[in-house]
Amino acid sequence: MGYGNIRSVETSGASWQTAKQDRLGYSGERASHKMAETDMDRMSQYKSKIMRVGQRHGVDPALIAAIISRESRAGNQLKDGGWGDWNPQRNAYNAWGLMQVDVNPNGGGHTAKGGWDSEEHLNQGTEILVYFINRISNKFPDWSKEQQLKGGIAAYNQGDGNVRSYSGVDQQTTGGDYSNDVTARAQWYKNNGY
Repeated sequence: MGYGNIRSVETSGASWQTAKQDRLGYSGERASHKMAETDMDRMSQYKSKIMRVGQRHGVDPALIAAIISRESRAGNQLKDGGWGDWNPQRNAYNAWGLMQVDVNPNGGGHTAKGGWDSEEHLNQGTEILVYFINRISNKFPDWSKEQQLKGGIAAYNQGDGNVRSYSGVDQQTTGGDYSNDVTARAQWYKNNGY
């Protein structure tokens, strides 16, 4: 795919904070792989859509699956027909669908497209990811394609303004590990049929 080889992206995997979701007694790549595996049965119902969307946008389907795994646990964590990330200050949800597109007007400000598990939604989420990969590529032209890809994954979670260096790529991300965890999950999905 045109955005770098997900298998070649460096990763330390999930943080302890993220691994605690599944009550794992370990962190790192092993934890990311286990969480991806846990989501595999639910993920399989979306596989054909993921493959088509990946092909359409030149994004590795394994990466799309990994974002779905991290963001919504393949839909398992969504509430009220596809919503997630409850914001008590707004008395509203911040994010929509399998890829948790940010609909908070003070955040991403996107308008939810399609059903929460639709191909239209996956297109929207993947377009946002591509936007951020391109923003990071322009911001850090000296980074390798794989570093730019990892930076784009982090920006999908935190915005490109918060990506300031490669060594601190996850400094502002949820759990302090977003791009590392998503990368490790993507590598697992890549080795398991995506």
